Amino acid sequence: MEQPQELDLGPDPSLLLVDDDEVFLKRLARAMERRGFQVETAATVAAGKAIAKGRPPAYAVVDLRLDDGNGLDVVEALREAREDARIVVLTGYGAIATAVAAVKIGATDYLSKPADANDILRALLSQSQEDLPDLPENPMSADRVKWEHIQRVYEQCDRNVSETARRLSMHRRTLQRILAKRSPR
Repeated sequence: MEQPQELDLGPDPSLLLVDDDEVFLKRLARAMERRGFQVETAATVAAGKAIAKGRPPAYAVVDLRLDDGNGLDVVEALREAREDARIVVLTGYGAIATAVAAVKIGATDYLSKPADANDILRALLSQSQEDLPDLPENPMSADRVKWEHIQRVYEQCDRNVSETARRLSMHRRTLQRILAKRSPR
C-alpha cells in the first residue's frame, strides 16, 4: 500500500470530521492523520457544534444526515466561528438542492458518498475552478431529474413536507415515501 505524503496544509492543519457512521469516521480520521491533519471527530450535530465553537478548525468534513439532526447546522456554526474554514459536506443522499443549500451557508464543496480520502482531500484543498472535476459523461436520468426537482422544492420550503407536497400538488404520504428513498441513478 502506498504511503500518502504529507501536504502543505498551512499553519493550522486542524480538521473536524462529523459523521455518525463510526467505521467510516475512524477510517477517514486515520487516513487524514497520515496526510498531516490534526483530526478531531464528532458523531452528532451537538458534538460537532461544540467543537466548532470551542476550537474552530481550519478544515471540516461534515455528513449531511446525522442521527440527531442536519449537518448543515454544524456548517453554519463552523462558518460563524471561523470564516476562512474550508468545509466539505458529505452525504449518501446526493441532491443538487441540498448541495446549493450547503454552499449558500458556507460549505466549500459537496461530495456524495462513497467518497474516499483522496476525493475528500482534493475537495478540501481545491482553490479554484480549475481544480473542479470534469463533467460526468452520462447525463441524469429522467427519474433523477424529477428527484432533484423535488429535493430543490423541499429545500426551498425549509424541509417542510406538507408545504412541499402542496406546492408540488402531491399527496404528503407519497412525498414522504419519495424523500425516504435514496436518489435514483
